Amino acid sequence: MGERQNTLVCAFDPQSPRISAFEIHEWINETLCLLESEVRLIQIDGPKRHVYIKLSDPTRIKNILTMTTGQAEYKHSDGVISKVRIEAVGFGNTEGSNCEPTA
Repeated sequence: MGERQNTLVCAFDPQSPRISAFEIHEWINETLCLLESEVRLIQIDGPKRHVYIKLSDPTRIKNILTMTTGQAEYKHSDGVISKVRIEAVGFGNTEGSNCEPTA
């Protein structure tokens, strides 16, 4: 099992329409205010609608969680708004969640 240090998980509403990788990248930049230089890795788990974002600076995780209060929204092209839960991920388990990230 791989380590998930310095990682956020963004859990999109499982009932929402699928979102393209490009749209996810745009959302990360616009909503989480993350620059490309701050992101080391993005992993998308399509069936679960989870997006894992590994950051180069661990202090940014706390900043993002404070800024978003652990929640955000995604506005689909048809105008539908989906809720997104944002949490920090520890070593293989999401802190305070029942999510089961893959390695």
